[in-house]
Amino acid sequence: MKPVRLSAAATLALPRWAIFGLGLLYILPGLIGRDPWKDDADAASFGIMWTMAHGSLNDWLLPNIAGLPATDEGPLAFWLGAACIKLFGWLLGDVMAARVSTVGIFVAGALSVWYTAFHLGRRADAQPLRLAFGGQPEPNDYGRTLADTALLIYLGCLGLLLHSHETLAVTLQGALLALFLYRAVRYVEAPSTPNALLIGVALGSLTLTRGWLSPCTLTLALFLCTRFLGMAAARTLRDLAIAALAALLIALVWILPAVLLQPYQMAPVDAWMAWNLSQFDLPTWASLKAFFRVGIWFFWPAWPFAGWAIYAWRRQSRLLHIVLPLSFVGALTLLILCDPAPENGDLLKLLPPLAIMAAFGLPAMKRGTINAIDWFSVMVLTMIAAFTWLWYIATLTGWPAQLAKNAARLSPHFVPEFGIVAFLVAAAATVGWFALVYWRISRQPSVLWRAVVLSSGGLILFWVLLMTLLLPQLNYSKSYRNVAQQIAAHLPQGGGCIATNVAPAQRASLAFFGGLEFARADRASCDLLLLQDSVNVRDDHEIAPAFRGKQWELLWEGRRPTDRFERFRLYRRIRALPDGAAPSAPPLPSA
Repeated sequence: MKPVRLSAAATLALPRWAIFGLGLLYILPGLIGRDPWKDDADAASFGIMWTMAHGSLNDWLLPNIAGLPATDEGPLAFWLGAACIKLFGWLLGDVMAARVSTVGIFVAGALSVWYTAFHLGRRADAQPLRLAFGGQPEPNDYGRTLADTALLIYLGCLGLLLHSHETLAVTLQGALLALFLYRAVRYVEAPSTPNALLIGVALGSLTLTRGWLSPCTLTLALFLCTRFLGMAAARTLRDLAIAALAALLIALVWILPAVLLQPYQMAPVDAWMAWNLSQFDLPTWASLKAFFRVGIWFFWPAWPFAGWAIYAWRRQSRLLHIVLPLSFVGALTLLILCDPAPENGDLLKLLPPLAIMAAFGLPAMKRGTINAIDWFSVMVLTMIAAFTWLWYIATLTGWPAQLAKNAARLSPHFVPEFGIVAFLVAAAATVGWFALVYWRISRQPSVLWRAVVLSSGGLILFWVLLMTLLLPQLNYSKSYRNVAQQIAAHLPQGGGCIATNVAPAQRASLAFFGGLEFARADRASCDLLLLQDSVNVRDDHEIAPAFRGKQWELLWEGRRPTDRFERFRLYRRIRALPDGAAPSAPPLPSA
């Protein structure tokens, strides 16, 4: 017997304007006005896009950050950002223009999740039990309600919130996985050559984004899924071969020119292949613990609902809405566990199938459980929002005194300013939150998505408050804008190339904000040297061996005011030591 019994009143769809408004509130804060931040992979990715947009064909074939090769992953995400800089940089500025691609990626992923859940939800095997006297929902109405629910769960996941506002390859990978999931559903519903070709487009795009391991895993998982569902093996193998050929042709768009032209006398495809092979090894106990330690919060609240869906539908066989997402979750989880050094962002590819499965678990949950989730969301998220407002008031007025003291200690010399636009946006979002809570409590709606609308809405409220009220302080604490401008001001007249050991994210920020010309891998020597180390370092270990044995003059030393340990030093070479002289390092000021 099916575990779901619903009336038509419970399948009222969300108004389109509400979904559109939630999407805007979700994606725009965090894109507008935010600088690339310290130790932020987003800054490194932007550096690649910025270098491409202002560089030559070699930069498009060999992703690099102001001359530093970045041959991991693939070029597709960076191509999209660089194209947006070319198109919109003159109007929006390079940082915001690059993030136009982030908006497009978010929309593509959200739409794919919605349409996948819609097509699965209107299938006959997913419909709720027919009521004795009628009144059960129509298949299309039920599908739309499940699609709205899946989208709300997807937007409510903490992992998506952290990474969907960044110009990362893993962000594009998550959206493309959602697209692949949608195309897989359409193929199972109607096996055909056009559907196989569209699967190949998704697989090829995934290959150009994060390598070929995930596409190969997904292809195998899809084949095993079709075997479990009883589809014809010969037809499926032929169609998957067509999909693989289409994926290969898409990947060759980058591979062939990169191999033939050898940009900057380097072989980016060889490095990319080596990186792919380094992502696979035997699972370890450490990787298993790391996966569950991060996944508990990363996949919240999707994983409890998804687990309940598997349990609630366990007595039904060959259910596409369970078999297909579960197959992909299982295969991709195994692939992540086999990664010797997994990234948190790589978990994004699990969110679309988990959110869709979770939507099918929600109708089978008891009312008491749903109410408990609601009250938990209201209490916790309202307290977080209140604390955010209190912190903002403390930075402006000095009250409460302890919070103001803590804020001053975290951001020394920061001068807060009242921003009318940010305040009005934050105030409107807060009023909207209380209106949503009042609607939920006063009307006690029976609609299916009532259990997740508060958790998703509260998470969006917190993000809006963080990216409006506290954004100036966060930019001050995490941006390298001031450091870059100080370095640029102390450069010798005429500038020159700079050798450096700074990390990729810092390299991108300094090149963009300060216009610094860093040395490429094919440039043998520079007269300027920028070192990044800690104030606790008292030896020359941070100095590249190629620059030892030279005589250097210290031009500038500084750091961000919020970092007590990081240190930057700018040197100029004044002469080389005579032959036979003992090598010396730049004079290191005492800490």
